[in-house]
Amino acid sequence: MVDDELKELSKEIIRNEADEKVMIALDYFDASINRLCAFVTGVRSMHKALLCALLQPYAEMKKLQEEGNFTKVLYMHERVKFLPIADVWDEYLRRQGLFEDWYDEVEKFEKEVIAKRV
Repeated sequence: MVDDELKELSKEIIRNEADEKVMIALDYFDASINRLCAFVTGVRSMHKALLCALLQPYAEMKKLQEEGNFTKVLYMHERVKFLPIADVWDEYLRRQGLFEDWYDEVEKFEKEVIAKRV
């Protein structure tokens, strides 16, 4: 799930230009739910958090901060909070040939493959 902690971690990675240095490992094991669903949800949550961080104008805000223009930094922080992240995410998926409504595919896999393992 995209929570505040994941968003802040992603911001830290992007703000410090460490996206090519940091190795991100995800662990979404929960025996009470479908592991494929947990995996897809987890990976997409990480991608969404990174997308949110990438949409932040860090270079401009850093410049403003160095200039002592803290009022505009505050303004920009508040402004980006309501960016249409979902629209950007949907467009990203469309361009990648992916889809947001993937749950039906997971259910189908669960019935056709996982159920036969028992």
